[in-house]
Amino acid sequence: MTMASKPTSNHEESDSEVSHPSESESALETARRQLYHAANHLDIDSNIVERLKYPKKIHEVTIPIERDDGTVEVFTGYRAQHDSVRGPFKGGLRYHPEVTRDECVGLGMWMTWKCAVMNLPFGGAKGGIAVNPKALSPNEKERLTRRFAQELRDVIGPTQDIPAPDMGTDPQTMAWLMDAYSMQEGETTPGVVTGKPPVVGGSEGREEAPGRSVAIITRLVCEYYDRQLEETTVAVQGYGSVGSNAARLLDEWGATIVAISDVNGAMYDPTGIDTHSVPSHDEKPEAVTEYADTVISNDELLTLDVDVLIPAALGNVITKENADAIAAEIVVEGANGPTTSTADAILAEQEIEVVPDILANAGGVTVSYFEWLQDINRRSWSLKRVNDELETEMRAAWNAVQAEFESRDVTWRDAAYIVALSRIAEAHETRGLWP
Repeated sequence: MTMASKPTSNHEESDSEVSHPSESESALETARRQLYHAANHLDIDSNIVERLKYPKKIHEVTIPIERDDGTVEVFTGYRAQHDSVRGPFKGGLRYHPEVTRDECVGLGMWMTWKCAVMNLPFGGAKGGIAVNPKALSPNEKERLTRRFAQELRDVIGPTQDIPAPDMGTDPQTMAWLMDAYSMQEGETTPGVVTGKPPVVGGSEGREEAPGRSVAIITRLVCEYYDRQLEETTVAVQGYGSVGSNAARLLDEWGATIVAISDVNGAMYDPTGIDTHSVPSHDEKPEAVTEYADTVISNDELLTLDVDVLIPAALGNVITKENADAIAAEIVVEGANGPTTSTADAILAEQEIEVVPDILANAGGVTVSYFEWLQDINRRSWSLKRVNDELETEMRAAWNAVQAEFESRDVTWRDAAYIVALSRIAEAHETRGLWP
């Protein structure tokens, strides 16, 4: 199938109500807009849509900790549990100064969609603490995490709500949380969180999984449009865990990676970059430009004339200001929310195919599911099994989204949300409403 053979008139017409929403809409506003949009394509009970507009529960806690200098500081933490009709709540915990109640609700809704599009037996949740983790010493961060675990103890658990790392947290944070929960429960409970170090029940391949899934989906979308990877040029914004793993895997599979970047700028080489020779952010922070002969800006990277663009750094980098300048034929979203709503409409008008984050970077939650299974069964998997299982799950999700994309003549983003919402709605209809 060629790029031009996919007509866009139907989805442009159906976008008329939301084609130019505000650039500054909140995560909650975005999540609800996506819910309404997907519902418009489906014949589902409006009462189910009404239920999904709201989280099931929101927990707000105060977290006092003693700082290293002996003073006590109080922080605010949240856990928003959106929907559990398909299984336990699942979602990250972030430490960031701008964590808010509504942000957690919106991101929890996104996790509901992401788990459903991957057909995982989880619902969505999100949480965090309004704190700058860089201003905390390691000991302070540990005390904060352990106290947070105690405050959330009654609302999390391996069959209730399973947190994971997110912005400002990492495998060590999850190890502290798991230990604190286990000490209170009186037994080691590794399944209470995912994203832990393997030595305490974590899964091999978990940290690499989001980048690996981005690479897998990039390969599948190229196959769909009859594009050989060996003849495909790729630009990757962001060389952290997601971007570096995606770039290196695509490099190994034969694609030509022409640009990679970090916060300081981008390395550009139209003949191709040896991605393994450039350290990722985890290996050597902010080192990309040190290895570059030609440096361009991150803004320039986004507008390079390449076949595939992978924004894998921050949210809201493709906006109404630069969407007209995007020259790639395919955008695969590695970061969460890299394309604003207005930009998404502009790219659709230009017939640029955008594969959404809830599908492309879902390798993280998928391998978290594998980790949860390993913890429950007390049996670890090899890295090869993890990667093979991830490939299988990503391909199954892709096939489901592709079927909706073709049958309904919608965008890839719409198709992903249609798959997710149809599964959630079916589960709600089957379970019914408790009186």
